Amino acid sequence: MASPSFEHCRYERHGRVLTITINRPQVLNALNPAAHFEMAQAFDLYAADPELHVAILTGSGDRAFCVGTDLKELSRTGEHRKPPSGFGGITTRFDLFKPVIAAVNGLCLGGGAEMVAACDLAVSSDSASFALPEPLVGLAALGGGALQRLAREMPMKDAMMLILTGRRIDAQEARRISLINEVVPHQELMPAAFALAERVLACAPLAVQASKQVMLQSLDMPDLQTAMSARYEAAERMLASQDAIEGPLAFAEKRKPVWTGR
Repeated sequence: MASPSFEHCRYERHGRVLTITINRPQVLNALNPAAHFEMAQAFDLYAADPELHVAILTGSGDRAFCVGTDLKELSRTGEHRKPPSGFGGITTRFDLFKPVIAAVNGLCLGGGAEMVAACDLAVSSDSASFALPEPLVGLAALGGGALQRLAREMPMKDAMMLILTGRRIDAQEARRISLINEVVPHQELMPAAFALAERVLACAPLAVQASKQVMLQSLDMPDLQTAMSARYEAAERMLASQDAIEGPLAFAEKRKPVWTGR
């Protein structure tokens, strides 16, 4: 299948892995409305493609993953439009149960950090840095869910320190507070992201999607009993799949399973 052509991002297939690369290095991969809508389309295509099981989101060049909104263009146009799926087409996308890995290659500020928080896993270059600097310019990180996600994803004091001070932290500190999963030397970033994708691909894709759906949707339920007794569509699809038969059979036959995603 031919890959679509976008102006502001690159959409590249690598077997069952997709890379979406923000491609605005001239503005440190800051996003304007056109870029938001292109990235939303890229994630739509990923969600709909049964041959793609894992996506990696990264930035073009060595300087920045994404520094948030393109403020220079915003000052000229006053245009704030974003797709319903949010900043970068991902921060308010609540129905994507395929995994997304962030590969943070440089500066990760504002909306860029919000995109990382919206990803399921994150690998960072050791030269990357992170911040939510909105309060320093009289604003708050309201647009991409950082205030809500970080309160759920890390200790509250760490989240408050990041959010209330606007200070920039390095990759090791981002790892300590669980904003990211792994820090690697800069030149090893993409190989590490693909290695992580391969570890995900070793699992049955429907099992991965079911696990993600149950974990995320159970957060909205009032208690453990309700969460454990709820129905989850992806889990039901997994249990009825060919892969649910293939996994135990491969184990019994002492061979690697051949996952079909069906």
